[in-house]
Amino acid sequence: MKINIKSENGTAIAVLNGEIDHHTAKMLRTELDKFVITMQPDVLAIDFSGITFMDSSGIGLIIGRYKLVKECGGQLEIRSPQPYIRRMMVLSGVERIVKII
Repeated sequence: MKINIKSENGTAIAVLNGEIDHHTAKMLRTELDKFVITMQPDVLAIDFSGITFMDSSGIGLIIGRYKLVKECGGQLEIRSPQPYIRRMMVLSGVERIVKII
């Protein structure tokens, strides 16, 4: 799993590559939380275009980051998920609280 976070004009874009499962979710949580707490972006956009597999750990990752970003006064966006990942997000209700682009 690779993560690359860049910040532009108050928006942080976290580009993920690889698989999200219970093994990789912990590392992603740590990296994203550290960035959000330190930088407090207005928007955290997580780019899912490079995600090849995701299980329910990914849904937990999204919901947890949503809560943290909201506590810090920001918004969370999910960008470019694969169709089956978008479907998981819709079925789990994530799209009701997080903008999926």
